[in-house]
Amino acid sequence: MSGLVLKLSPKERVLINGAVIENGDRRSRLTIMTPHANILRLRDAIHPEDAKTPVRRVCYAVQLVLSGDMSAQEANRSLLRSIEELSQVFVDSDSRKHLDAASYALVQQDHYRCLKALRTLLPREERLLAAGA
Repeated sequence: MSGLVLKLSPKERVLINGAVIENGDRRSRLTIMTPHANILRLRDAIHPEDAKTPVRRVCYAVQLVLSGDMSAQEANRSLLRSIEELSQVFVDSDSRKHLDAASYALVQQDHYRCLKALRTLLPREERLLAAGA
């Protein structure tokens, strides 16, 4: 069993199953062996006031599951619906690949990988919104 590998910068913080953990003064590498552990890098966290776009709102909802503020059972149905709605906008094959990966991860209860796949769409969303403005 390989586990999830986190590479942390000095003083970087990560939320693991509701506990905030801060790295020391050196780079380090952690291997999370527990399947389905809830993990969120705090440097990647989207703050509630920044969740103003469709992709950011979905990412924020996944974060709520990872932080333990919302149950997976409570969130999964609406998350799958939201990902389906995003697939109506992101129609290129690369974006579809990431949306499919996010959906698959969600079905597998792997919210960390779901968030990782969705975050790849943030720059694309930004470009689409800038072009439409």
